[in-house]
Amino acid sequence: MFGYIIVHKPELKVREYETYKASYCGLCRSLKKRHGRIGQMTLSYDMTFLALLLTGLYEPETITGCERCIAHPVNRHHFRQNQYFDYAADMNVLLTFYKCLDDWQDEKKLWARIFSWMLMPKMKKIRKLYGEKAQMTADNLKALRELEKKDICDIDKSAGFFGRIMAELFVCREDEWAEKLRKMGFYFGKFIYLMDAYEDIEEDLKQNRYNPLAELYGQESFEENCQQILKMMMAETSRVFEQLPIVEEVEILRNILYAGVWSRYGQIRCSRKGTDKKE
Repeated sequence: MFGYIIVHKPELKVREYETYKASYCGLCRSLKKRHGRIGQMTLSYDMTFLALLLTGLYEPETITGCERCIAHPVNRHHFRQNQYFDYAADMNVLLTFYKCLDDWQDEKKLWARIFSWMLMPKMKKIRKLYGEKAQMTADNLKALRELEKKDICDIDKSAGFFGRIMAELFVCREDEWAEKLRKMGFYFGKFIYLMDAYEDIEEDLKQNRYNPLAELYGQESFEENCQQILKMMMAETSRVFEQLPIVEEVEILRNILYAGVWSRYGQIRCSRKGTDKKE
């Protein structure tokens, strides 16, 4: 369910791409600082977006630097860090932990079970800091599993559970921007969930697993319907984003919302067309 929220590099200026890479490294650094090497293994582009979004909105004091690490042992690389990178790091671990539990319960993936055990000590700290968010995440994933067990292909309802999870993770404080961040996170989460369903549809049907798009699959208009649904989710996300007073790194964020999120979609669709031609 991760890896869809990325930049579209060809449309970024060199400085903007360097800032994005420094932000990714900053999130990795926050994960190590707060949760050790195990925490670093949860690193995702999705939460890099959240760190950039909150940094742009609240404009905190941000430190920058240059260092080597295990991933880059030869060349020094830039990083940027602030309190919102730390927050995004905590949310990254929280989301990964519950996603692993969900993968174990739904598909009995052994690696997911083992990784959830490894993350369990980290979750003690996160539950202490963000108990309501942790409980809300667990409750919505449980409700989603119940829907899946009943094999109810209600796209809006199933995507809504993950949307509510992301809505709360986007809100780091209850202030004047909380309502807009919550709304943006809701549609952002629905987009991620449905992109995941779109990518996995063939495999899910083969394995007799739940997929909210199952009833649409096989229809001549499947691709067009999926594209329209995904466009609607991202249009709502972007509409709320444009209402936020973000100036810093706004072009990077716009690049992700208007171009980057469609990079993976394009790859999946092209791959599916290629498979259809072979058949």
